[in-house]
Amino acid sequence: MASNSDSIYNVMFYIVHHPAEITFTTPEYTNVVRMAIPDHIKVANPDIYFPDNKLLVNRFQEDFVAKNGNLLDFFFDYTEKKVPNYHEVWVSTAHLTSKQLYFMELSFE
Repeated sequence: MASNSDSIYNVMFYIVHHPAEITFTTPEYTNVVRMAIPDHIKVANPDIYFPDNKLLVNRFQEDFVAKNGNLLDFFFDYTEKKVPNYHEVWVSTAHLTSKQLYFMELSFE
């Protein structure tokens, strides 16, 4: 499944260590965080994981969520929720070519 790839993990790791380069937005949903990532940042297989002008949506596998709780909690802190009691995480990605941005949204369920 694309959402459990090293590529997505590496993008998330990059965001954690370079948050000033990322535009974070909190939409009207309290359990969601959206990010705009400059597309000059290197991403492995962007055509697969950040398709041009097309949304790709996947659910992280349970073992990915369990193994990467600290990483996911960093993103959860950008939501309006206070207690990290999520069991599922959905990731949506796209390449917004006209804006020269990679789009990533995490939804904590």
